[in-house]
Amino acid sequence: MTETHIDPALVEWTGLNGLPRFDRVRDEAFAANFDAALAAHDAEIDAIAGNPEAPTFENTVVALEIAGDQLSRVSALFWSRAGANTNDLIQALERDIAPKMSRHYSKIGTNAALFQRIDALWEGREALNLSLEQTRVLERHWKGFVKSGAKLEKPEQERLSAINETLAGLGAKFGQNVLADEKSWVLFLDEGDALDGLPDFLKDAMAAAARERGQHGRYAVTLSRSIIEPFLTFSARRDLREQAFRAWVARGENAGETDNRGIVKDTLALRAEKAGLLGYENFAALKLDNTMAKTPDAVNGLLMQVWEKAVARAREEEADLAVLVADEGRNHPVMPWDWRYYAEKLRAQKFNFSEAELKPYLQLEKIIDACFDVAERLFGIRAIEKKDVPVYHPDVRVFEIRDREDRLVAMFLGDYFARSSKRSGAWMSSYQSQHRLPLANGSVGEIPIIYNVCNFAKPAEGKPALLSIDDARTLFHEFGHALHGMLSDVTYPSVSGTGVSRDFVELPSQLYEHWLTVPEILTRYAVHYQTGEAMPAALLDKVLAARTFNSGFATVEFTSSALVDMAFHTRGAVDDPMAVQAQVLEEIGLPASIVMRHATPHFQHVFSGDGYSAGYYSYMWSEVLDADAFAAFTETGDAFNPAMAERLKTYIYAVGGSVDPEDAYKAFRGKLPSPEAMLEKKGLAA
Repeated sequence: MTETHIDPALVEWTGLNGLPRFDRVRDEAFAANFDAALAAHDAEIDAIAGNPEAPTFENTVVALEIAGDQLSRVSALFWSRAGANTNDLIQALERDIAPKMSRHYSKIGTNAALFQRIDALWEGREALNLSLEQTRVLERHWKGFVKSGAKLEKPEQERLSAINETLAGLGAKFGQNVLADEKSWVLFLDEGDALDGLPDFLKDAMAAAARERGQHGRYAVTLSRSIIEPFLTFSARRDLREQAFRAWVARGENAGETDNRGIVKDTLALRAEKAGLLGYENFAALKLDNTMAKTPDAVNGLLMQVWEKAVARAREEEADLAVLVADEGRNHPVMPWDWRYYAEKLRAQKFNFSEAELKPYLQLEKIIDACFDVAERLFGIRAIEKKDVPVYHPDVRVFEIRDREDRLVAMFLGDYFARSSKRSGAWMSSYQSQHRLPLANGSVGEIPIIYNVCNFAKPAEGKPALLSIDDARTLFHEFGHALHGMLSDVTYPSVSGTGVSRDFVELPSQLYEHWLTVPEILTRYAVHYQTGEAMPAALLDKVLAARTFNSGFATVEFTSSALVDMAFHTRGAVDDPMAVQAQVLEEIGLPASIVMRHATPHFQHVFSGDGYSAGYYSYMWSEVLDADAFAAFTETGDAFNPAMAERLKTYIYAVGGSVDPEDAYKAFRGKLPSPEAMLEKKGLAA
């Protein structure tokens, strides 16, 4: 099959400002069009590898940068659909396409003629007079080939290709199993004491979830984080909290077809074998080779430094919660399904406000506006919503992003509400990355097309969506990632936007969260959904004072997950991953009242693909950077200091991977940070 058989709807994006025409994309078209796009990319690769002319940066590296455009477009549409609005057909295709794509890129990565050209350019790079960005792009391609096995003998290459193909299939199945467990479990409740303690906003969300499942007049507890976490926070029924909590933490561990424990075992064994084939001591060493952290020892050093402080704080917090349990005349220990409930009571007691009191002031619409306002103040861009644009689901919203001169900078799509066809969590991705290269169709460069996906509880018809403070932070976090893609200003697509090392990619997102709680932002956008009145100054002060409340719990949840991730990927193949998880948690002294934020059988960051494998630590690594980076603003006395904002845009958000991350950070800040600012932000510095 040749490129002429590719469905134009999948590759010729004729929507507003180059958006795909989602209304013309048919699920049934993906299988054949993947085959056609793969064949077209093969032909392009063969032409580059077989070029009779001597290799140059233009005829080899630039040619690789722009090759595979059709495959990129088909893939972008498909993986967006698979994550945010899947169905049985898409899931079946995903299980087929994931290994097929792995096989395709393994074939490219072991193309001897192509690597010979790249290797010649790399060895002779000093004489090529390349710019810094060009050198980074060449290095990325060369290292990519080496890690794909280009230097291995043929039998080892074939084995590596088989490993990668199998891993791709395992990752797809892992994610589908978690989604299946989330979809299949629901706890229906009726009016009465089953709803004791639940605030109206949560009952509204649970009623909407029940209606979606055909249970009108009832209330549904689901495993969507936007419902399960507030249910665990507010439900006065301890038996129901325990029932819901046990279902939540058992995702991927329910025996039967959706059990992920076997997938984890197989994945770890294959990753260890892959690392060995490529000459690395373990998979963590392989994954950390091109990061700021560089070694597992550096990662574990940071994690344990934080762990010791966090677990000590968490035990203090647990003692405070135990007092509340006793005050109620109960004699049970604080269990994981109790923590959020009593922490909320303690927050109300210590700071004289509750999440329920705060939530009416955090309307989704207003927090979206706040995100856009911060971006305009910092970076001079504004968002203009465009209605009646074809999208992949009716909930998706479309925005033009324009600069001060009204030039179109990017397109942004926001998909905010939970639904059963969407995997859990929140993420940013792109349909198209920014670059300035001439393309085969005659155009020069492309604007970024970026999207955010969240899972907030959808309100009843006519009611506003209300967020928790954590939800609001998530919205800012994902928009920080989006800005990293939208503000990109590079020449080559492979280093565009978020094309940076894993432990640097979270800096722009986590840094952006800080502006949510800048007082002038909360004062303007945290307004009551019924009265329109701004959050009272006294409540705002309490919110700001409580920023480090429960930080021991939150940090223990995260750090335990990161330490287990690193243990898996430094130990190699393991007979029983759950035994390893238990051993690590016992060794570090995880309190019985807290569980990992992501237990192994549903740890999608690590096992649904390998994006964050041996890399979950990167959120904390970036947190060291983001705390120090925001301090650069607070030290000026102005959270929107124009000179500092320009430096932030130039050296962090715009450069993508065209500059070494350490050099980029030092260009912005003048130095690399220590963990102290991060520990202080968490309230763990003492």
